[in-house]
Amino acid sequence: MTRRIEVTGAGGVRLAAWEFGDPPKDAPGILLPAQSGPGDHPGHHGGPRAPGGRTGSGRTGGATGLAGDAAGRPGDGPTRSAGVLLLHGLMGRASHWASTARWLSERHRAVALDQRGHGQSEKPPQAAFTREAYVDDAEAALEQLGLAPAVIVGHAMGALTAWQLAAKRPDLVSGLVICDMRASALGAASQREWADWFKSWPVPFATLADVRKWFGEDDPWVERPNPARGAYYAEVMQESPDGWRPVFDPEQMLRSRETWVYDAHWEELAQVRCPTLVVRGLDGELGRAEAQEMVRVLPRGQYAEVADAGHLVHYDQPEGWREVVEPFLDAVLTA
Repeated sequence: MTRRIEVTGAGGVRLAAWEFGDPPKDAPGILLPAQSGPGDHPGHHGGPRAPGGRTGSGRTGGATGLAGDAAGRPGDGPTRSAGVLLLHGLMGRASHWASTARWLSERHRAVALDQRGHGQSEKPPQAAFTREAYVDDAEAALEQLGLAPAVIVGHAMGALTAWQLAAKRPDLVSGLVICDMRASALGAASQREWADWFKSWPVPFATLADVRKWFGEDDPWVERPNPARGAYYAEVMQESPDGWRPVFDPEQMLRSRETWVYDAHWEELAQVRCPTLVVRGLDGELGRAEAQEMVRVLPRGQYAEVADAGHLVHYDQPEGWREVVEPFLDAVLTA
């Protein structure tokens, strides 16, 4: 089952965390049942590549929030003492981690966070969307959830948050998984392309089927039909009186992105002392040469790649993702 936990982030911003499986009896702040169900970046780091990247055949289907799992019956689940915090990327949401969190929860305590401005977390118009705010939120989540020291699994922007937190608070982080996030600066051209991309969205969408079709086929930045990409973006839409619109404010997403897109992040990466796995899709945004340089810079870095995957590695190739990530997590969490 899935339970919602309230977390107070930096500046008092209310955040929604989602725990998969039955938590330990002393887990703090759990609301029973979950109040309701709970997507980084489009995967476009610059240049002519499509947001979300090219992926394999991937998954198909519609929006799959977490609400459907909240009605599960409580029971005596397996004992889980080790913690994992899952951080989505820009425009993502906790439900994008559902597949990963479910297999993690068989042996460990797995919690996915809707970061500020995303999912069911608060989206105050004047809130800070800085790197510091995102890192402070993740720090608060680890402490308030009682997860630390934990492994943090992050996708894209969530991965950057993860390694910045590990550099800042090594006592809270026992391991990292960095999924398809570059350490290099992406530059002003990339930010302009994102702004133009948001403007091209034909919102409101009449139906979720239209959402899946546009992001999976009709988006001019899609290189070839990609049902998994369409399903990914369907999860970040909500119904409004005039149709389907994103659960986030695109301007807040651009504000979030501009706080890291102009800078390189190699120095903070080098400060990460815990075991770290760098994962890329073979056709993702993180190139092999840069990924291997990240592993070299990391004091305890490891490298893995997933075939037939683009930027949304964990979402469109869940089996390949699990195959490379699970052994690393088990080694860190059971050490």
